[in-house]
Amino acid sequence: MVRVRFAPSPTGALHIGGVRTALFNYLFAKKHGGDFLLRIEDTDQNRYVEGAEQYIINSLNWLGLTYDEGVGKEGKHAPYRQSERKPLYKQYADTLINNGWAYYAFDTAEALDTARKEAEAKGETFIYNWATRDALQNSLSLSKEEVQQRLERGDEYVIRFKMPHNEQLKMNDMIRGEVTIDTSTLDDKVLFKSDGMPTYHLANIVDDHLMEITHVIRGEEWLPSMALHLLLYRAFGWQAPAFAHLPLILKPVGNGKLSKRDGIKLGFPVFPMDWTENGETLKGFSGEGYFPEALINFLALLGWNPGTDEEIFTIEQLVRLFDLEKVHKAGARFDPEKIKWFNHQYLQMKPNAELATLFQKDLTQRGVTVPMATIEKVVGLIKERATFVSDFWELSKFFFEAPAQYDEKALKKQWKEQTPEIVKEVSEVLKNTSNFTSVVLEEAVKQYMETKSLGFGQVMPPLRLALVGELKGPHVFDIIEVIGKEETLRRLDALLSAEK
Repeated sequence: MVRVRFAPSPTGALHIGGVRTALFNYLFAKKHGGDFLLRIEDTDQNRYVEGAEQYIINSLNWLGLTYDEGVGKEGKHAPYRQSERKPLYKQYADTLINNGWAYYAFDTAEALDTARKEAEAKGETFIYNWATRDALQNSLSLSKEEVQQRLERGDEYVIRFKMPHNEQLKMNDMIRGEVTIDTSTLDDKVLFKSDGMPTYHLANIVDDHLMEITHVIRGEEWLPSMALHLLLYRAFGWQAPAFAHLPLILKPVGNGKLSKRDGIKLGFPVFPMDWTENGETLKGFSGEGYFPEALINFLALLGWNPGTDEEIFTIEQLVRLFDLEKVHKAGARFDPEKIKWFNHQYLQMKPNAELATLFQKDLTQRGVTVPMATIEKVVGLIKERATFVSDFWELSKFFFEAPAQYDEKALKKQWKEQTPEIVKEVSEVLKNTSNFTSVVLEEAVKQYMETKSLGFGQVMPPLRLALVGELKGPHVFDIIEVIGKEETLRRLDALLSAEK
C-alpha cells in the first residue's frame, strides 16, 4: 500500500514550496489509494517557533489537504512529533555503531575549526571523512579503553556515519532518473548528539521505516542527502522507499529559489495563511483573498502538467491525472499574475449565494444593511470584473450609496444643451413604468428614444453618470432594477440639481 508523508519542521511559516510538496504527496497518495501522513520534524529545538506547528495544520486544513495519520490524528505509528519519539533514536544509533556503520566523535568545535583553517591554508577544503577521520578524536582513531573512559566521564560527543570510501553509488530518482555519486566526496554526517537528540538524517530514516513510508516525495534541496539516506537504509538492512525530488519554485524575476523576501519586495504572498513574526503580520494567500482551490490548481501546475492545454482542474481531477513521471526536472518560475488569473476563474465559478455571503461581511463592516437577495443580484452583475471578493465594493458601491460627486471630465463631455430636458423626460418614462424590471425599463426608454429620434450617446451616458457618478458599471437598466424606482428618480433629480 502506498504511504507518503509530509514532514515539515516547525521553524516558522509554511513556505509555498512546502505547500506544493504537501500537495504532490497528497495527490500521489490519493491517486494510488494510499495514505498521506503529517509528521512534525522538531528535533532541532533551537529553531523551534511557537505556533508554527498549528499554523502548518491550519494551512493544510484550509487547503483541503486532509491527512490520514499525523499530529491530532493518531494512528498505529504514533506519536508523530519527533520530539516525542526521542527515546527511539538512541537504540538505532547504537545499532549503527555496533555494526560498524557509525562511530563516536569527540572533536571540539575549536579543534574542527583549527582543522578547517589548516586545510584552507593549503588551498584545500576540509571534509570530515575517510581522508581526515584517522587524525581526529573519534572511536576509529582512539583506543577502545579511551573511548570508554570518555563516555563514562560524560565527554560531549556526536555519532557520525562512516561513509564508505571509493564507492560509485547508483541511485534512482522517480523524476530525475539514475544518479551516480562517488561516496569519497561525501562527509561523515552527524547522526546523533550526546544531548540525546538525533539529527534530521537519522530521525528521518528511522521514522520513515517505522511508519512504513513507501515513497519519499520532497524538494530538490534534499537531493544531496539522498546518498546518505540510501546508505543508512543499507546499514540497517532495510528496504529503501522510492525517492522523488521535486523541482524548485523559482523567483518571478532573476535567478534562484523563491523566498519570503521576494514576496515582500514584489508585493505578493509566499505563505498559505497570514503569519506574524517580530510583531509584523505577513499576508498569506488566505488573508489576501485567494480561494484555496485556486492556490491548489496553481501549485499543481508549477513543475507538473497533464500533457494538455487545459488549466482548470478540481482536486478530484488532479488526483486522477497526477503522475510523478510528468513532473519536470527544471525549476518552475512563480508567476504572481497567473495565480490572480486562477483566482478570477474560480471566483466566476462560485455560486452568487456563496460570494454574497462573503461580501455581506464587508458590507456589514461598512454599515450597509440590505437583503441577501439584493447582494446576490449585485454580485451576479459585477463579479466578472473582479479577481477577489475584496474588489466587490469598488465595483458595486453605487448600488448601495448614491454618488457624492460626478466625474468632471465625463460630465463636461456628455452634458449638452438638451441633456437636462432628456434626463427629465427619461425620469418621467421611468416614473410611469410599473413593471420595474431591466428588460421592461430598457424597452420603455428605447421607445422614448425612437419617438424623440435620439441616439444612445445622448441618453445613456448622462443616465449612467446620474446612477454611478462615472461612466462605468454593469448594464444601466440592471442597475436601475436593483436600486429601485424611488432611488433612481432621486439620483436623476440630484444630477439635474447639481448641473443647474
